Amino acid sequence: MNWSDVWDSMFGGLSDYGDILALVSNSVWAGAILGLVGGLIGVFVIQRDMAFAVHGISELSFAGAAFALLVGFDVVTGSILGSLLAAGLIGWLGARARDRNSIIGVLMPFGLGLGILFLSLYSGRSANRFSLLTGQIVSVQSAQLGWLIVISAVVLVALLLIWRPLRFDSLDPQAAAARGVPTRMISFGFMILLGLIVAVAVHIIGALLVLALLVTPAAAAVRIASGPLAVPLLAAGFGLVSAVGGILLAIAGTLPVSPYITTISFLIYLVCRIAGARRNRVTRAE
Repeated sequence: MNWSDVWDSMFGGLSDYGDILALVSNSVWAGAILGLVGGLIGVFVIQRDMAFAVHGISELSFAGAAFALLVGFDVVTGSILGSLLAAGLIGWLGARARDRNSIIGVLMPFGLGLGILFLSLYSGRSANRFSLLTGQIVSVQSAQLGWLIVISAVVLVALLLIWRPLRFDSLDPQAAAARGVPTRMISFGFMILLGLIVAVAVHIIGALLVLALLVTPAAAAVRIASGPLAVPLLAAGFGLVSAVGGILLAIAGTLPVSPYITTISFLIYLVCRIAGARRNRVTRAE
């Protein structure tokens, strides 16, 4: 292994860092928005034990984007349609956790198989195919950023409107139903919002890496906090740091951005897990 080549791959662009940063400003904004909204919605993903669902939705979103790429249609629209189809099926058929996991387990290989089929039939640039799996956050165009802003704003506003009943249903669904909360409608609405944010996340960071921004930041936050305000704020902050930090590190070299985002996200989770475990030991000792 030539360590000089490794150094150049990771930090060879430091001399032109300012110029490169100006060129990828759209990517930084996209990462910040996705990190914030993904962290917030991830709180409910963790509370509702639906991390598996995020991956299931991403596979159908990947299939929709791959089909759109094959037929020359808008890839973002294809991704959204695939995500909404998966989210609707999971929300409609998977009212119970056991049913939901079975449905997701069926949808995941089906969506991945379709996506691979469509990409195999696609005769265009190989970079376009690869980006659907690992993302293209360092080449976000203005139109893509506009899609992300609009969809993220819709998801954020809708999430705030249903925040209290959704939180009640996530923490104690039986009590929520007994109090008259329309739990089935709330669950279905949440799945649609999750489908929308997964769709844009797949287009930006790829189908294989969605969990790094929609699950890991929230999983880290619940390790060190429990308050109704502290957990969402921490999750959004962790998502922001992971996404933007990954981009800022990646543009210093020639390596893909994805490993940076996933590594930062994992390290935050690891630190929070260790800190949470130590706090629990101190609490029990007292």
